[in-house]
Amino acid sequence: MKKLRLTMVLFVVLISVPMTVVVWRTYASLDRESRSQVRFFSEQLFDAIEADLADLVRREEKRAVDEYGHTMVAADGRTLVSPLAGVPAEPYILGYVQNNPDGSFQTPLVANSKDKLSPQLKKRVVQLETVNHQFNQRKRGAFLPSPAATATAQPPPSADKEQPTFADRFLTRAPRKKSKAVLGQKQARVEEITVSQAMNLAGQDDKPPDLKVEERSQTDRETVGDMSASDTWRTSSTDPATDSAHRRRSALPSPGRFQVEVAPLQTVAMDASRVFVFRRIAIDGQIYRQGVVIQLDAFLEHLLTAFYDPQPIARYTRLVLNAAGFSLSRHPHDRTGAVPSSGVWLAARTFPAPFDFLSAEMQAASLPPSPARRVLSLALIALGAVMVVGLGLIYQTARAVMELSERRSRFVSAVTHELKTPLTNIRMYIEMLEQGIAATPEREQTYLGILASESARLSGLITNVLELSRLEQQSRRFMLTEGDLSDVLSDVQSIMAESLAREAFELTIDNVDPSVFAYDRDVLVQVLVNLMENSIKFGRHLSKKKICIGVRADNDWIRLSVSDTGPGIPKKSLKKIFDDFYRVDNALVQTIRGTGIGLALVKKLILAMGGRVRAENNQGPGCTIIIHLPANRQIETG
Repeated sequence: MKKLRLTMVLFVVLISVPMTVVVWRTYASLDRESRSQVRFFSEQLFDAIEADLADLVRREEKRAVDEYGHTMVAADGRTLVSPLAGVPAEPYILGYVQNNPDGSFQTPLVANSKDKLSPQLKKRVVQLETVNHQFNQRKRGAFLPSPAATATAQPPPSADKEQPTFADRFLTRAPRKKSKAVLGQKQARVEEITVSQAMNLAGQDDKPPDLKVEERSQTDRETVGDMSASDTWRTSSTDPATDSAHRRRSALPSPGRFQVEVAPLQTVAMDASRVFVFRRIAIDGQIYRQGVVIQLDAFLEHLLTAFYDPQPIARYTRLVLNAAGFSLSRHPHDRTGAVPSSGVWLAARTFPAPFDFLSAEMQAASLPPSPARRVLSLALIALGAVMVVGLGLIYQTARAVMELSERRSRFVSAVTHELKTPLTNIRMYIEMLEQGIAATPEREQTYLGILASESARLSGLITNVLELSRLEQQSRRFMLTEGDLSDVLSDVQSIMAESLAREAFELTIDNVDPSVFAYDRDVLVQVLVNLMENSIKFGRHLSKKKICIGVRADNDWIRLSVSDTGPGIPKKSLKKIFDDFYRVDNALVQTIRGTGIGLALVKKLILAMGGRVRAENNQGPGCTIIIHLPANRQIETG
């Protein structure tokens, strides 16, 4: 058995190790796929934000140059109120501003005097004046450059660099396109405006601006932060496209019209809460800067609310937006108050100019479970249960086979000994009779009695072996007759009389219900003789020697019991004593001869007659074998 257990343990180890590796790799693959899926859709979300920023850029680039005053001139010459004159619909826009060449400013919110404005509107105009003042200081180089003061978002470290990703399952990966550098126009463009628009742009009511090209003042030559390369209006360039634009600008304009150069949008950070997104308007050597002041807290909140919060991805990721030193994040536990962990990096992006001050980082607070993970877990649980049950059954079966083999081996040894002993005694007493050692007739009768006893013992052993063999081959035939067991009890009493007297056993027969039923007389005699021989064999060394046979009705059964006052049966062996070749493993049994087929034969015979048998220990000394036989069994006629 020890070798069997060692073999089973080795088998389990050899199976478990590769299975553990396969399961670990499978789960890791599912995690990578989940991460790749979330990363893929994170990029889609960033693309949606970038598309919205591009729409904002296109909208600002399309504005007429004179929209930044309270009034503007329509194409037919009519004076209209600027569409920017009201409070912006977007909560993140503080207002629109035009910074003039002399540093003064105008805003569409003010018509003539800000004294007539409401307190809320006046407060907004004061804030715009502050922004204009800060912008003038930046033009003079008073502050350090800060249009891109934010920490640039670095792409997340990819754990899947060498592994196929979610997208690779559907599309062949092409070389990655270079990210956009600019949203909207990339180079300056030339527009023609009317005299009225030029006057409105310059804030003049009675005459157009001087067309003479003059050297710009020192103030106009100042650059804004690190915008020196893009904010200075140049008359020559090595870039062919720029030269072409300047050649178009230097061409004669249409009668009654001016040419202006409109530069791409750019950004400068005013402070930690506001940025100025503006374009440069160059006309006749004068530079105007027109743009929109964005409040960062409201702007980032708008992006989160519009693009992140409604999406299912918000349930298990954390999005961080950084803009000019201001940061705002959203994570799945915002509403519960729990502090989020940093999570796993998924994606990051710094958006193109003029929103290069804005970056986004996406982290996974917890990856969504893959549907395949649940199926795999259930399959593994089922497989584990099957393996445990299967290995248990294999072990039990192998153990039973080995135990049966051991019992058969002991049975062969016991039968050999049991056959050899009576044969030896018979031969010995025959030789003694032949040699005339029995000198008296009484001695001869004693020897003959011993020969008869040993012959009966030998015959009984052979009969049991043959009966067991016929029962296993299902060739045993039963001859059923009707009776009340009185004849069986009488036969048993006469057969066992000599053994009972020799061992000083007292036999009591209690037949309280002489019911008539069908049974095989010889089989029941054999069964009762076997049980009584067991009681005599194991109880002969005790002082109290009693055997009681009881018969009574038990509903539809006839209950037949054999009780003794012997040593009893160990509790753990009560159900095993009817197994083939089984013998109780204790000191008493080891000293008593036996083959282990007596009780096994009893059980097989009773079961073959449609009955059942069990053993139980008495309240006092000894045990009881209880047999139930069907009371209404019909005799087959044929």
